[in-house]
Amino acid sequence: MRFSVVLLLFSAGSVCGQLVAERKLAYVTVLYRHGDRSPVKAYPTDPYQEKDWPQGFGQLSQEGMRQHFELGQFLRTRYQNFLNASYDRHEIFVRSTDYDRTLMSAEANLAGLYPPSGQQVFRPDLKWQPIPVHTVPQSQERLLSFPLGDCPRYQQLMSETEHTAAFLNVTAAYQDVIDLVRNKTGLEKTSVETVWSVYDTLFCEARHGKAPPDWLTPVVMEKLKTLKDFGFQVTFGFYKQREKSRLQGGMLLQEIVRNLSQMAAPEPGQRLKLMMLSAHDTTVAALQASLDVFNGVQPPYASCHMFELSTDTNGSAFVSMFYRNDSSAAPYPLTLPGCSLYCPLEDFVRITKPWISDDRDRECQLPSDGTDREVIICLAVSGFLLLIVIAILLAIICRQKDPVRNRGYHHVINQEAGEES
Repeated sequence: MRFSVVLLLFSAGSVCGQLVAERKLAYVTVLYRHGDRSPVKAYPTDPYQEKDWPQGFGQLSQEGMRQHFELGQFLRTRYQNFLNASYDRHEIFVRSTDYDRTLMSAEANLAGLYPPSGQQVFRPDLKWQPIPVHTVPQSQERLLSFPLGDCPRYQQLMSETEHTAAFLNVTAAYQDVIDLVRNKTGLEKTSVETVWSVYDTLFCEARHGKAPPDWLTPVVMEKLKTLKDFGFQVTFGFYKQREKSRLQGGMLLQEIVRNLSQMAAPEPGQRLKLMMLSAHDTTVAALQASLDVFNGVQPPYASCHMFELSTDTNGSAFVSMFYRNDSSAAPYPLTLPGCSLYCPLEDFVRITKPWISDDRDRECQLPSDGTDREVIICLAVSGFLLLIVIAILLAIICRQKDPVRNRGYHHVINQEAGEES
């Protein structure tokens, strides 16, 4: 009896193993944050200004280059049985925001992913080959840079967020740090957003061995970090997260879902296997918030969110997600709420649909209320009455100018002389 049970379990395990083995990787999208960089800006009293950084503000450092070269090598190992061993322009498309640090991160990443070999070596002493990275001007960027500032409704949501009791409680609890930042940095006004910016500057300076200011203790730095992470939560969630996502990260999610759906049943001759997106911490956070898997912590340098589309022999398609935010550990799986790790594509599309806007431009408009309608009605009535008054005045003027009715000067006939006087 025991032998039969063991045999049954072994057989079941073998069947399960076969089912898993039958699932085949079909398409991958990776979104990552750029690597280590210099500060984006300095605060007024900061002793380190742009001249103190090798390439100025907001530029990829050599450490950032190494981080992305290593990430590229990781992707090569992970997808070595999926991607061609050498670069094939039909298999990969790379898109970046129009910033030096994201463009350079993509290039460093590709150097690790596709080291040249054979005919692709154009200099024996150079283990690198040029691979195209596509972008659009920042003024036209609507896919990879968040939050976008072109949405009045989103601005209204942010204002509402800052008036919630939960938001006010957090800012009150850290008011001493907010005041300290204002007093020590020379900033005229301080808020969660400006504190976030100051933390970023101090964090970059510390990573690059620059001495901290006297007022920055480990306790203060930890509080600033907490406020920084809180800033990410507020920007993409915390209050009315789904609506915020529909106006921000949902735009990128819509594009990713569309591509996954198309690649599950590709057109004949379609050879694309990897979509690579090089962007920012806010991009990763916005996307993860729209998937409801954001952990509330700023995505670190070179963090990478992976979407893997696989198909089985029955023609079914599945989407699985993994997040790599620590180069010393394997990526950890992200499960879409309401689904499994290997989420059937139709379920993935259905679950994410409420987080995607069908008409973002319309949803970005500020909603009208009863007061607006009353104002419109009052203006219409006032306009109508004004037209009536104008019509009456015109009638009076015309009546006065009528020569038949005009009783002013007229010819007098001298009856005796028979001529005009």
